[in-house]
Amino acid sequence: MTSGTFDAGITFCETNDLEATSAFYEGLLGLPMVLDQGTCRIYRVRDGCYVGFCRRDEVPETGGVVLTLVADDVDGWYARLSKAGVPLEKALSANAEYRIYHFYVKDPNGYLVEVQRFDDPDWSVEDR
Repeated sequence: MTSGTFDAGITFCETNDLEATSAFYEGLLGLPMVLDQGTCRIYRVRDGCYVGFCRRDEVPETGGVVLTLVADDVDGWYARLSKAGVPLEKALSANAEYRIYHFYVKDPNGYLVEVQRFDDPDWSVEDR
């Protein structure tokens, strides 16, 4: 391993309802669980990019945390999550300043989840 490099990134969040969280991320979003540690579960978003949730009796305020999932089919995800009754926080919209198309929902823990597409021609997943 070379100094200054990373193999992957994981965003860990706490939950007091690991089963509802798993149903949302694994069931509704279709993220594959790559590791179940009993009280923590880690899901792969894309190669090298992971999100993990750990069960805690007391969960701190979730403000300031946004989990962003990048996808081309933002409209499809919007339809799927709306149909499932997931609480919508911000409707589909284009953001000219950041050149994105996106919407926000809340997961079972109150975390803000953004589904977005980059409309910026300088963005390329292959370059990241």
